[in-house]
Amino acid sequence: MGDTLGSFFAFAVSARGRHSLKNFSLINRPNGALTAKTKSRLAFNPRNYKMNKNIEVNNEFKEALELIANGTPSVFITGNAGTGKTTFLKHFLMHTRKKTVVLAPTGVAALNAGGQTIHSFFYFKPGVTESKIKKKKLSQNSIYKKVETIIIDEASMLRCDLLDCIDRFLRLNRESMQAFGGVQMVFIGDLQQLPPVVKQDEYAIFKTAYQSPCFLHARSLAQAPLSTVALKKIYRQQDSNFISLLNAVGNGTATDIELKALNSRVNANIGNDAVYLTTTNIKASEINKAFLRAIDTAHFTFLAETEGNADVKNFPADYELTLKKGAQVMMLNNDSGGRWINGTIGTVENVQRQLNSDANTISVKFPNGRTESIEPYKWEIFKYVFNEKLNAIETESAGYFKQYPLKLSWAVTIHKSQGKTFDNVTIDLERGAFAPGQLYVALSRCTTLDGIKLVKPITKRDIISHNV
Repeated sequence: MGDTLGSFFAFAVSARGRHSLKNFSLINRPNGALTAKTKSRLAFNPRNYKMNKNIEVNNEFKEALELIANGTPSVFITGNAGTGKTTFLKHFLMHTRKKTVVLAPTGVAALNAGGQTIHSFFYFKPGVTESKIKKKKLSQNSIYKKVETIIIDEASMLRCDLLDCIDRFLRLNRESMQAFGGVQMVFIGDLQQLPPVVKQDEYAIFKTAYQSPCFLHARSLAQAPLSTVALKKIYRQQDSNFISLLNAVGNGTATDIELKALNSRVNANIGNDAVYLTTTNIKASEINKAFLRAIDTAHFTFLAETEGNADVKNFPADYELTLKKGAQVMMLNNDSGGRWINGTIGTVENVQRQLNSDANTISVKFPNGRTESIEPYKWEIFKYVFNEKLNAIETESAGYFKQYPLKLSWAVTIHKSQGKTFDNVTIDLERGAFAPGQLYVALSRCTTLDGIKLVKPITKRDIISHNV
């Protein structure tokens, strides 16, 4: 096992859109082949493992670190919201000598984890299926051949069919019949939180091939059974009563007593810096438009271009996009040049609308201080079909949607808030929760019960259990 690349890749995509070794910065590690002495240090030893002095190395942390360090093929690190899963990830990366990459199912989750989306790392196109994955011409120094451990954060949102695509890609391109091409897979997430996104018309197709969309039911895991560690101590919240409330909501056992305690927060007074969490994009859009109107500058509107069976419910961006200088926006795609990923937040620096011309200019300033010019982006629209001959899920093109890949972002849907921590939140379930874990995620974003304001009372119908 060579170590010429160092042990951790800080990913960026080159302007050419290909992974290249010179495009990655490396954490300093010993170069050259590993000696027996160096190899011996890879095994986790609690006495030698120096964690941040503010981090408690509890027994579950130790167990998880030991499993990964000792090469367990497949590891699932789970635990309720606030149990330190993100902290565990960051400290593992600081100390590991393994060549490790961090991926996530969504752009927002990837941003929070400091990694890439699964699709951008593997260059999977929307609607990818196993049959569409082909072997690539790769050098022996390709990152796909050198990587030793792949960590997928926010695994509750990882679809089983996407995990099987990863398995096929790695087997083909590492020329190995081992599960995931011999790469160690580590999954981090809470299955009580938001599940994979599966459209309503896809469920019937999934049932023909999988028990459920959850990654646990991927066929690839049959050859790499999971070793599971559950983190138990909650760090985000300190109040044991609030923790008990969250646990009751998360596991679906909340009684009238817990509901009464939660509903004491209806129309409560909280800080002015509250983040507005809602269940739907429509509500978030209404709030964002109100903030936009408050900006006293000229507005500019851009209409999308569509073709085929583009469903307004599934548009990846606003059909009618209105912006002003100073507006807060979120990027909605993975830029091929690596300038941003899906979920990056920025501020509109300039908007220029050219009459009778397509030469419009939208400039966005990002947290890294760079200002980038944004071009329209074309999303291919797919629909799922089941191929009976191959006994596999397939996709076929149903049209496209073309728009500037950004949206206003003062208000956030609960789905996009997963993984974040806030001191004050306003939770608006509107007509009620409609997805497993939706209420649990919203409540558990906040550090205290006193920091929560409910727009309407919670009912037992809002507590939807997972069917994993």
